[in-house]
Amino acid sequence: MDNILKRTHMCGTLNANNIGEKVVLNGWIQKRRNLGGLIFCDLRDKTGIIQIVFNDNIPKEVFDKADSLRSEYVVGIAGVVAERESKNKDLATGDIEVFAEDLVIYSEAETPPIYIKDDDEVSDNLRLKYRYLDLRKGKMQRNLSFRHKISKVTREFFDSEGFTEVETPMLIKPTPEGARDYLVPSRVNPGQFYALPQSPQMFKQLLMVSGTDRYYQLAKCFRDEDLRADRQPEFTQIDLEMSFVDVDDVIEIQEKYLKKLFREVMNVEITTPLPRYPYAEAMERFGSDKPDTRFGFELKSLNDVVKNSDFQVFDNALAAGGDVRGINIDGGAEKFSRKDIDKLQEAIKHFGAKGLVWIKIGEAETTSSVSKFFTPEKMKEITDVFNGKPGDLIFIVADKAKIVFDSLGFLRRDIAGKLGMLDDSQYNLLWVVDFPLFEYDDEAGTYSPMHHPFTSPRLEDVHMLDSDPGKVRAKAYDIVLNGVELGGGSIRIHDRNLQRKMFEVLKMSDEVVNSKFGFLLEAFKYGTPPHGGLAYGLDRLVMLLSWEHSIREVIAFPKNQSAVCMVSEAPSVASEEQLEELGIQIKKSITDQ
Repeated sequence: MDNILKRTHMCGTLNANNIGEKVVLNGWIQKRRNLGGLIFCDLRDKTGIIQIVFNDNIPKEVFDKADSLRSEYVVGIAGVVAERESKNKDLATGDIEVFAEDLVIYSEAETPPIYIKDDDEVSDNLRLKYRYLDLRKGKMQRNLSFRHKISKVTREFFDSEGFTEVETPMLIKPTPEGARDYLVPSRVNPGQFYALPQSPQMFKQLLMVSGTDRYYQLAKCFRDEDLRADRQPEFTQIDLEMSFVDVDDVIEIQEKYLKKLFREVMNVEITTPLPRYPYAEAMERFGSDKPDTRFGFELKSLNDVVKNSDFQVFDNALAAGGDVRGINIDGGAEKFSRKDIDKLQEAIKHFGAKGLVWIKIGEAETTSSVSKFFTPEKMKEITDVFNGKPGDLIFIVADKAKIVFDSLGFLRRDIAGKLGMLDDSQYNLLWVVDFPLFEYDDEAGTYSPMHHPFTSPRLEDVHMLDSDPGKVRAKAYDIVLNGVELGGGSIRIHDRNLQRKMFEVLKMSDEVVNSKFGFLLEAFKYGTPPHGGLAYGLDRLVMLLSWEHSIREVIAFPKNQSAVCMVSEAPSVASEEQLEELGIQIKKSITDQ
């Protein structure tokens, strides 16, 4: 085998200042062109591409070796940097080229099943099957480097603020996080199972009991849930917890972190303090607890205007304690056909909406799907609520409040996307605060925690825990970027009597409480500081800041939509010997059903 040519530079780092220097480069051949007495090759590494020139001034054996090069051969090249005669403005190194003097072929390559270029349009499953080839693309290498930079800045910041990075266990007891756990059988404890952590929640609280004071971790988390563009079965959190703090303390240090992060990785200055929206205001104005404020289309209530209107859809919704609300699409009348509106109406059925009322305001007349139910005067009264003017398009939904908010929240963002109003280079960061402490389950007739049962209520609302728990607000907060939740957290309950009351409202028996939380409650007996924290989704953060639309683009080896690793073909069938050792018997294979 030829000797290794020791690299002196990375391909993408060379520029006109290197002209005349002798360099050694290592990488992959992107493409080769033989023009007779000249052979041109594009050499690629993770930093970029540079053109290599082989001419007949070099030894014949080197020239012949260059003629044998094919795409994805791995090589070492020694040569001299020169100014390029025919410059390539589309290439960062397009002003220069390297005249080769020596060549080592480290590895030959078969024709790859996918092209190594950013705009290679192949199926996601094929990309994931050959992920090690997909990762050679410039975009993917930039994404990995960008993720590394965010992680590096994160560690530097929290270290400078007195946080200690602590690793928490991967094999734990199942925790009440809301999603299904991944279970791991224990060989040494037959019939018993570990769970992979959905988050380090209880362990980071134990670290506060331990006196660690400020903890953080880039933590691996696992949730067995249905996948979508911003979900994976395994993901990474920037997880943190702080002692002797309240809401303002946690938010203050997070804004300091975000300011540093955006400055250092995006070269963007964000203005702090960030806006804070109480949950109730966010829902009423934007129909979402993660509002996108890059555009208007805010929700308006029609409850007072349309009550007793004799239009059964509105009257029934209000009589049942529901809502009638709408949004105004400024200048939308000409942009949405009846067919477009029908598609929007179909889309909101997913949220439980039974219909979508529309009003188009024209210069001469106003037309609507409900014109026959309202006089022109009443129709004007309705459009005035939205400051409607000729050319506007108003959408109205009437139903239970949750259905109305979910439907209109979806519509305002979906329509903004269709109209090209979602500018990824605009960063609207905000906090949503004062979440409800509980969610009410109509079918079960019981309350459940909106976050988890250790979230502290606002102290001024504690008196309502018995009389009206649905009105109790939590000391909880989410950080939102452009309509996507980046992270969330809360101040935790550290008072044992208040914690008991929380379990009582949730109608949790002592047996259930001890089974799920016994070890944490035991620790709380021995002196617990006031504490609170927050966790960011690192994958989601990287996705948004790199302007990608799927977290699979910023994870090295992600799972596909069926939670399968296409590279290793996991999950797979365990051998009979393994199952026997674990005391597990497969009663019926899924494939047999």
